Amino acid sequence: MRVSLAVVIMIAGTALSNRDASAQSLTTEADVTIGASTQHVIAGSTQVRAFGEISGWRFYTDASLSGRRGSESDAFGAAYPYEGKVNLQELKIEKMAVKGERLFGLRLGRYRTPFGIYSGSDQGYVGFLRAPLVRNSYYWALSNNYMETGASIFAGTKWLSVEASAGVAADEDEFSRPGGLNGVLRVQAVGGPWIAGGSYIETRPSRARPWATGRTEFAGADVRWMKGGVQLRGEYIDGRPFIGAKVRGVYGDVLVHRPAMGPVTALARVERLDYLAGPFSEFPRRYSLGARVRLKPRFAAQVNYVHQPKDVEPGHTSWDIGLTYTVRAGNLMGGQPN
Repeated sequence: MRVSLAVVIMIAGTALSNRDASAQSLTTEADVTIGASTQHVIAGSTQVRAFGEISGWRFYTDASLSGRRGSESDAFGAAYPYEGKVNLQELKIEKMAVKGERLFGLRLGRYRTPFGIYSGSDQGYVGFLRAPLVRNSYYWALSNNYMETGASIFAGTKWLSVEASAGVAADEDEFSRPGGLNGVLRVQAVGGPWIAGGSYIETRPSRARPWATGRTEFAGADVRWMKGGVQLRGEYIDGRPFIGAKVRGVYGDVLVHRPAMGPVTALARVERLDYLAGPFSEFPRRYSLGARVRLKPRFAAQVNYVHQPKDVEPGHTSWDIGLTYTVRAGNLMGGQPN
């Protein structure tokens, strides 16, 4: 049913393009990725994306078929789940109106939960092959796989905006949340090379843990700085995943891509998380170094060295390697390229 809904929207978009082709555009992409980790994990995925514009509304949809075998691990889980089935990720339309310094926007459909640094491109396509600890629900925190079906409204100015989302959980991974209304509020400020934000979410614990009761509530802060081919970014969260437990955590990234580095982007991440639940408390720490290398225009490699201290369960040191081939077709509706 979910995949057929995407097909219906694509057919509707084609019909609109026949009426007014100059106002439409459609770009499609497909990624094929294989990966392996010395943590005894192998993985493979195919992801298909379509995006463009229909009558002034921007649209985006993506779906993936991914699988992972081997030991239990969060390797290769940066952007979408590896559940061995077709997963519809996003299926949304949005429109932005700008008048002078003021802006107003509306997003409808199925979209990533707008908490912190949340977009798929921010987390899944910069070179890190694992989600941060604070964005991995295995560790009782948030998740990069959180999805909402609902509406999101954002308003403000070009330098300060507020976004409010109301939707029903539409997660696809093993720690998916049950149905029911979720609320997210995000404030973001932009100035020069800086982007800073604050977020709050109220939702429900994973349905895979029926003994976890009450509401899930998290507040967070995030910051990004970019200049001269160097990007610094990080997030901090604090809250409760369910009644009787607390979680706080932070991570910081460095991404460097200078002209002299050619096709290489260097990566580094430091992170920590405190899961406070009496005798079940855990305190994972992790340090990552890596690179994303553009081998050909459509072919990229990602290499990560990951160290999780052995005195903090589950300790490990591993190499994660991923190879991705991308096929892209643009302007399929005959209008202006997106």
